[in-house]
Amino acid sequence: TINAGDYIFYTDWMWTSFVVFSVSQSTMLAVGAIYYMLFTGVPGTATYYATIMTIYTWVAKGAWFALGYPYDFVVVPVWIPSAMLLDLSYWATRRNKHAAILIGGTMVGLSLPLFNMVNLLLVRDPLEVAFKYPRPTLPAYMTPIEPQVGKFYNSPVALGSGAGAVLTVPMAALGAKLNTWTYN
Repeated sequence: TINAGDYIFYTDWMWTSFVVFSVSQSTMLAVGAIYYMLFTGVPGTATYYATIMTIYTWVAKGAWFALGYPYDFVVVPVWIPSAMLLDLSYWATRRNKHAAILIGGTMVGLSLPLFNMVNLLLVRDPLEVAFKYPRPTLPAYMTPIEPQVGKFYNSPVALGSGAGAVLTVPMAALGAKLNTWTYN
């Protein structure tokens, strides 16, 4: 599985991949967390869902570690604080589903790249790890075409947060819609 921390292994494309991974993880969190939260109607369910996702990632990290890779080889994404913000938006608006979608979805998209980058700043020197344990291949969507100098203005957190905030709202709406399908 691809995690937010995997950017350190694509040394030439790390900021691009950080943005891609952050957006994909924030949208994935928004769909699942809001689905379960609205299904139960209980604020706190989104955080519970994020905790389960975190434990799954620990299992993946443990598998890499068992294969002889360093502890920092997979950096576990930081889902829980963003899910707490989603729960907070649902609770603070007295269980308003639309507020959870708009406010909660936006907060998930804005916060997840920030929390992930703070987490990445705390691991062992990323370049050292990346050169010592390179990934065997790049994902298909990251095949280099030609460098775009200055394309992201050296701010992967800002780009990831901006794109994430835009994309997580419709994904949160999708998660909410999954609760309302009928078979009549």
